[in-house]
Formats: sequence, structure tokens, C-alpha cells
Amino acid sequence: MADDFTTALNRIDGTILLAGAGKMGGAMLTGWLNAGVGLSRLAVIELHLSDDLRKLAALDLRINPTAAETGPLAALVIAVKPQTFDEAAKLLKPFVAPSTLVVSIMAGMTIARLGGGVGGTVVRAMPNTPAAIGRGMTVAVAAPGVSNDQRAFANALLRATGAVEWVNDEALMDAVTAVSGSGPAYIFLLAETLAQAGIDAGLPADLAVKIARETVAGSGELLHQSDLDAATLRKNVTSPGGTTAAALDVLMGKEGMQQLMTQAIAAATRRSKELAK
Repeated sequence: MADDFTTALNRIDGTILLAGAGKMGGAMLTGWLNAGVGLSRLAVIELHLSDDLRKLAALDLRINPTAAETGPLAALVIAVKPQTFDEAAKLLKPFVAPSTLVVSIMAGMTIARLGGGVGGTVVRAMPNTPAAIGRGMTVAVAAPGVSNDQRAFANALLRATGAVEWVNDEALMDAVTAVSGSGPAYIFLLAETLAQAGIDAGLPADLAVKIARETVAGSGELLHQSDLDAATLRKNVTSPGGTTAAALDVLMGKEGMQQLMTQAIAAATRRSKELAK
């Protein structure tokens, strides 16, 4: 991992308190540990302890501490489910001073609602599940009161699980959630439907699943490593009048993938806005 964010993570004094250590929260905790953050600087609030958390607790990770036990926080990172936030906020508010950095990765949870619930200076972020392997994509937006140093620290916290981009307009976060937050599910659906289409074409099920999975994974890695954009990579696969062109005539037709994806992103964006109410 790059020195820029590991240095930033380790030069800040105070406890990093993680509220919620499920899939996304757990991925962030793993990222911080891999970046060299010591257990003595970390604390977790989680009612349902996994085996991994129990092992870390045995190594002196603080689990469900009081505000007095954590001392001043370097940051509170909130990774609970959005529908449980109002209840969680009652528990978390005593940990937060007006200047405390609060980083939320809850879908649809606005800066205003976060500030009203727990206080502090708020960064709202939307990661995605590839964070579990250090290949996540997170987009963040900072409240006006967040200092440059706090923003840099928030960036380091989020960078521990992958790439980070920042926007200045919070209204963009609903579309961000629809594209990157929910995006991995669309890719997994592509692999699922590609495999089923192979089965329908006569391939043995195990072979269809294998080649669909590897094709999606390999293509994603090629896109990651290549300097070419997705459209150019697509064109490089497509010979005029060939098999790929025949398939793309269907996928890129009037009722094809672009139309479906536009509708899907619009639906997810609407739902993100609904969650904020």
C-alpha cells in the first residue's frame, strides 16, 4: 500500500472508532490493520461479534468501549445499516465533540442528518464491496466545516480499501451510490446471466459458470490495467461481421443494455434519495 495514506493514518493522534463491523466495516478495519495501524489506536462498536473480531479482541482490540475508555477520537467511522442509524446515533453521540471527524459509509444518509444525529464535522462516503480485497471504489463529499487536515485523514481512512474520489456537490451521491455502490451487483449479474446463456446454448453448467466467471474477472482486470477506455477495448474485440458484432447488435440495440442500465441507475438513484428521508 502506498506510503501517502499509511503515513497519514499513523500520524494522527487519538482513537479511530468504527461503529459497525459487518462486510464493509470489517473490510475497512482490515485495511487499516494492513496499513499498519496498531490495535491500540482502534476500537469497535459491534453487537454481533464475528470470529475475527473475537480474535482481535483477544489481542487487545477494544470492543464496545465507553466514551471514557476511548478518550478523544481521531475519527468516528459509521458503518451501520442506514435503517438502524437513528438508534445507533443515541449510542454514538457521547463519543463526538464538535470538532470530531465523522465519516459515514451509509447509503442515502445525508450530511445534515448525520450532523443532527451525532454531531461533529462530517464526511459522507460511498464505498463498494471490492473493498474487501483492497480494490474498492469510494466517492466522498465533505461538509463545509471539515478542515483540510481532516479531509486528508478521511481520505487516508478510505484509501485503505481502494481508490477514492471526491465531489463537491452532495446531490451527486445518490447517483454515485447507484453506479459504484450498487455496481458490483450488476457485474455479478452479468456473470450469472452470461453463464446461464451459455447453458442455454448447450454448454455443461460447470463449464459455462467457469468461463463466464473468468471472462468477467479477466476483462475487469484488463480494463483496470489498460490505458484504453472501455469503448476502445470493446471495439478491439469486435471484428466487422463476426460473432462479437452479431451479439453486440442485440446488446446495443434499441432495447439493449444501455437502455436497461439507464433505467436501472435511475431506479437505484431514486431509492437512494428515498433512504435519506
